[in-house]
Amino acid sequence: MRAFCLHVPLLLAAMAAPAAAADLAPQPVETVAPAEAWRFQATLYGWAAGVSGDVGVLGLPPKSIDITPWDAIEHLQGAVMGSFLAEYGNWMILTDLMWVKIGSDGPIGSNGGQIDFVQKQLTASALVGYRLPLDIPNLQLSATAGFRYQHLNVELDFDAADPQFSFDADRTKQWIDPTVGLSLHYDFNDRWFLNALGDIGGFDVGSNLTAQGFAAVGYNWTKTISTALGYRVIYTDYEKDGFVFDTTQQGVFTSLGVHF
Repeated sequence: MRAFCLHVPLLLAAMAAPAAAADLAPQPVETVAPAEAWRFQATLYGWAAGVSGDVGVLGLPPKSIDITPWDAIEHLQGAVMGSFLAEYGNWMILTDLMWVKIGSDGPIGSNGGQIDFVQKQLTASALVGYRLPLDIPNLQLSATAGFRYQHLNVELDFDAADPQFSFDADRTKQWIDPTVGLSLHYDFNDRWFLNALGDIGGFDVGSNLTAQGFAAVGYNWTKTISTALGYRVIYTDYEKDGFVFDTTQQGVFTSLGVHF
């Protein structure tokens, strides 16, 4: 009887062991999707742009201009150009800033007159884009909406041989244009890529019409450094209070990007 009593606990323990093991078996773990992360790119660029079209100031009739990129570089007195891109999931935010100062002076007429001309132009833009659901490998195409702000300052100093005809003029115009468009990024492989951007705007809110086209082929030197070479065009048709700025700016574009 004592031996039976000793073996009962052992038997019960053996019967309970499989149940305990089942309780300790690993349970399946639900897969957690990786959290979205922000991606950024800061870009410094140079745009050798010529200007053609019609410009009128001080209420004078518009005059046709045709300034080549080389002429613009010759008379360049300062420039700051850069952009910043932020991406999160399907969303993108792009800002762009371009400030350029050009100037020229020299004699005018046969009577010894002297003219000094300085123009400062600030173009700033911002847009928000959302990636379209296209099933094309390596292609990102986003619909965009934003604005483009333009600020023009013209200083004209004319010293005539006869002082009564001399004058100084300083005029400033600024306006904001809403824009809509498309932004494209395509990876040929892990090194080469294509960036393109197109928009249209104005709609008589600021200018009568404005449009932009941009395309560049780039190369990723590392995960953080890239360069690109392309072409950019900005058209603006603005006319108000005797000021006319109906021009096309276009030229070669080169950039250095930092990704983080």
